[in-house]
Amino acid sequence: MNSIDQRPLGSPFSATSTARDVVAGLDLSGACAVVTGGYAGLGLETTRALTAAGARVVVPARRPDVARAALADVRGAEVVPLDLADLGSVRAAAARISGTLPRLDLLLAVAGVMATPERRVGPGWESQLTANHFGHFALACELYPLLAAAGGARVVVNSSAGHALTDIRWHDPHFRTGYDKWLAYGQAKTANALFAVHLDTLGRADGVRAFALHPGRIITGLQRDMALQEQIDRGWVDEHGTVVGEGFKSPSQGAATGLWAATSPLLADRGGLYLEDCDVAPVADPDAPMDDGGVRAYAIDRESAARLWDLSLAATGATPLTR
Repeated sequence: MNSIDQRPLGSPFSATSTARDVVAGLDLSGACAVVTGGYAGLGLETTRALTAAGARVVVPARRPDVARAALADVRGAEVVPLDLADLGSVRAAAARISGTLPRLDLLLAVAGVMATPERRVGPGWESQLTANHFGHFALACELYPLLAAAGGARVVVNSSAGHALTDIRWHDPHFRTGYDKWLAYGQAKTANALFAVHLDTLGRADGVRAFALHPGRIITGLQRDMALQEQIDRGWVDEHGTVVGEGFKSPSQGAATGLWAATSPLLADRGGLYLEDCDVAPVADPDAPMDDGGVRAYAIDRESAARLWDLSLAATGATPLTR
């Protein structure tokens, strides 16, 4: 990856485009998709848009009963149990999906957590890195034969502008020396971006292309671990929880960039890119404010992406990519 790739393409869509705008006129009949978190917030908007265009969508869900209720009126969607913070659950879900789908055209990693209290999972791993990155990494590796079988699959990973908070903490990725919920979130979002870079490098020979993205600022269930007062203090909402922050998107607008990444012909023969507002994001100046947009150079660095891949493969024991 070099910075010249990270230049806007002149997309016909923008920050105000909605999920419906992006899929208007598309025929995805026969396409198979997996959308993690596809039953709430941006994920639900994504599932609705894909199924409306004709795709079959599998929704892995930590709360399958809640997911089935949320998707009761969505034809073409089915639910499988999955807890991204539990690698055994990830493998079981992948096996179930592999036994259900003939191929996988689209894998959209939408599920995530943000700014959570310190939690340890598995062998004592930090939970945000585990749920946001390790879980999706393992799922993609286990489903890779289905992606390769599609002959033109795309993997879309929801990162965030929060990646600007920190590079990977190579010396202490699990915060053994002191926890900071925002740095933990930022590291996980940087990991999401680097994951897409190296997955694209490894997958392109099989027609598998990968993208990471910032969906925008949206109030959804992602903020569930934040107190209302903290959101008020940040200027996001008022005392009633009503969104008042400047530049916030609706959930449908927040889902638009992921859907554009999954379907846009402008991205044919491209990959490993970081996207925002339905276009390729520019590389941000290291000192630029996070809310100015763009991607930090460390989040698209090829050597860091390969290093993180090796670390993740060793940690998770995931199956190396094979057809």
